[in-house]
This record gives sequence, C-alpha cells and structure tokens, in this order.
Amino acid sequence: MTQESVVYGCIKDVIFTSDMDQTRQRRQINRRVLSALPSVEDWPLIGREMFVLPSETLIVDDLHTDVVPFGNSYKGVEYEWQQWLQRFEDLLQNMYWVSATVHLETELNGTHTFTWHADSEFHAPNSGPLSMRCEWVREDSTF
Repeated sequence: MTQESVVYGCIKDVIFTSDMDQTRQRRQINRRVLSALPSVEDWPLIGREMFVLPSETLIVDDLHTDVVPFGNSYKGVEYEWQQWLQRFEDLLQNMYWVSATVHLETELNGTHTFTWHADSEFHAPNSGPLSMRCEWVREDSTF
C-alpha cells in the first residue's frame, strides 16, 4: 500500500496600483526565485514545476493580490516533512509576499494547514525570521 500525500497551497503578494514599477519588480524577483528551483525530476521535495509562475505581463484591475498557486503529490512526504517545511521557508525568505498557505493531506495523519503571515505590511527578501502556524484536522471515518 502506498501512502500518497498531497501538498498544495498559494503564496500571496500585494499589487501596488499606485506604484506599478514596484509591483513589476517584486513580480520579477519572485519569478526569478521560483525559476531557480531545481526540477522535480531531481527529487528536491520542492521543484519549480509545482509552481505557477506569476505572469510577466502586469495586468491590474480592481484586484490587489498576486497569487502564486502550487501543488504536488508525493509518496509519504510526511516522513520528510521537516525538510519540506525548511525548504519552503527558505523559498519564502527570498521572495516578496504577504501570506502563504500550505495544505498537507495524508492518508494516515489527516489534513494539516500551515500558514505564514508577514509581520509588517509585506515580507521582503531576507527581511527577517518567519513565523508559522499549524492547524490539524483529522476526519473520523465512523458513522
């Protein structure tokens, strides 16, 4: 029996409608960081193919949030979860963002939701320590 684990979530950043150059620069830096990730073919736990890169074209309407979704399926990633979290936080350290959410769904241990929120208006690359919160949900299969 294989123990499939599914990891998915998103990284959110703000769009500064009053300063589109700043928004464009932030998006370029985030694209560069995500593009520099190793390929999932090399089994790095977190690979560039699992992320949808932010568009290079800056289209802004009434929405003020840039969303970078991601996801991947693993065989028992919970056994390497501390390494996965460390690599994800290393990634966040190098990006601009206001919040990030990771959902870990496991067959044996239920669903865990991990969230990070910037301590100030936003997190800038290498601007300080990260704080994470975890919520665990275990569904009961009995009726």
